[in-house]
Amino acid sequence: MDGKKRQPLGVELVKRGIVTEEAIDKALEYQRTHTNKKLGDIISILNLADKASLIEAIGDILGEKTMLLTEKEVKINVIDYISLDVAMQNKVVPFDIIGGKIKVCFADTSNRRAVETVRLLMLNKGLVMDKYITFESNIFNILESLTGEASDTINTNRDISGLIDTIIKTAMEKRASDIHIEPEEENVRVRYRIDGRLVSAATIEKEKQQQIIGRLKAISNMHQEKQDSQDGRILLYPDYNIRVSSQRNVYGEKFVLRLLKKNSDVKRLFELGFPQNDKLVKDAFEKRNCITVIAAPTGEGKTTTLYSIIDLLNSADLNVTTIEDPVEIRIPGLNQIEIDPRIGFTNSLRTVLRQDPDIILVGEIRDNETAEIALQAGQTGHYVLSTIHTIEAVEVVTRLRKMGISDYDISSTLATSVSQRLMRKMCPYCARERDFTDEEIKIINQIGEKYNYTFNLDGKKTYTPVGCQKCNQTGFYDRIAVYEILLVTDKIKDMIASHSSTIDIKKEAMKEGFEPLPIDGINKVLSGITTLEELNNKLLIF
Repeated sequence: MDGKKRQPLGVELVKRGIVTEEAIDKALEYQRTHTNKKLGDIISILNLADKASLIEAIGDILGEKTMLLTEKEVKINVIDYISLDVAMQNKVVPFDIIGGKIKVCFADTSNRRAVETVRLLMLNKGLVMDKYITFESNIFNILESLTGEASDTINTNRDISGLIDTIIKTAMEKRASDIHIEPEEENVRVRYRIDGRLVSAATIEKEKQQQIIGRLKAISNMHQEKQDSQDGRILLYPDYNIRVSSQRNVYGEKFVLRLLKKNSDVKRLFELGFPQNDKLVKDAFEKRNCITVIAAPTGEGKTTTLYSIIDLLNSADLNVTTIEDPVEIRIPGLNQIEIDPRIGFTNSLRTVLRQDPDIILVGEIRDNETAEIALQAGQTGHYVLSTIHTIEAVEVVTRLRKMGISDYDISSTLATSVSQRLMRKMCPYCARERDFTDEEIKIINQIGEKYNYTFNLDGKKTYTPVGCQKCNQTGFYDRIAVYEILLVTDKIKDMIASHSSTIDIKKEAMKEGFEPLPIDGINKVLSGITTLEELNNKLLIF
């Protein structure tokens, strides 16, 4: 909230008589251990000045209109104009409308991207944004009051067993993949990861912290007295396998619970967002004597895509074996092996090769030894599918090279490389259709020019995320993947074998019809599945 100024904010506030030098010293001391907090917010948090005078002075210094925002000042239904997700992300609350102008409070007006995002959002609703500044804590107080359903449900529990049970069951109801239980200085925060984004669920009194930790350790089969990092599992819920990780921080022990639903149905490849092109699927995955690799950062759905490919290929005349850590979805007809940490991927893979497999799924290629055995398996009559942590399909070649795999082995064995990212889908219950803005059309055309691709914009509409009960007030419901698929043709094999750079390999692939992630992403935006802003959050395309 400090923005650009001729002198430090603290100096300006002292000169104006808003705070004393001693108060500034206290605020700066607090800021050393709360580096994400701005000075004006800290002065407000510590009650070192009259808040109304403080925000007015800050606004005068920054040249901004101000509002000491409370629930009383909010005259409109916030989620009619902005989804809670967008509001949280940009630290903003629209609070009143006069004529064609909508008054909007920001925690940080120097964040130009946030200001422009909200300005365009309001413009698309036919409203001109009237910008104000307030304290970040005021913003979050308003927004948390709008997400109070889960918090109220959680905090009605008086006993710790009931509290933890409600936290977990509420997460399941809200389709959360993870639960974060985080000790803070003054309370314990609970957040859910829903459709890839963390959202606040509840704040619990600090006094309950040790009881919460004790209960989580008890049901996760962890050592009570140990405060170092631990891993455990909760097996109390018949439909879920819950993996638990603890990590000590400066305020206690943080827990992350990963909710893995047992016996989930495997989604078909096209349901995941894979291009609906039967020939492409055949060319990419109906293989023998080679390896297919799915590449993406952590949490982008690589394993889900692997399951869908396996489900597509699985038949009674094939011996399909998977090596996973852990087995996330059980599929009839497959031999699924969960890794014993004492044995590891490499030794498990060696054993599987003696079990006469036709298709082998290796959860992840993470080191030279696993990579070598996986590629050898692909060279000796097996079809191997695996994942690798890298950002682009072409960069799989670089990653394997860095693991010490020879260019000859890569070129002779790698058949298909797929990269993907998960985008949140528009909520079908509350999304509002609108025209693309001139700026959005310009961005789309620039992406097309960059990749020599023509997008069909005729009659296309996009949508504004609104928020409703179905989507937890985020405006998004579920996720879909955007893909790029590299088919390793004879020409590309020759380039890999002759040590060509991945830049040159990508250029050749583009000539042969390879479409990078932004192409599939823009096409999904034009189909109304997701938004340009959501795509940019993942790929930074503009």
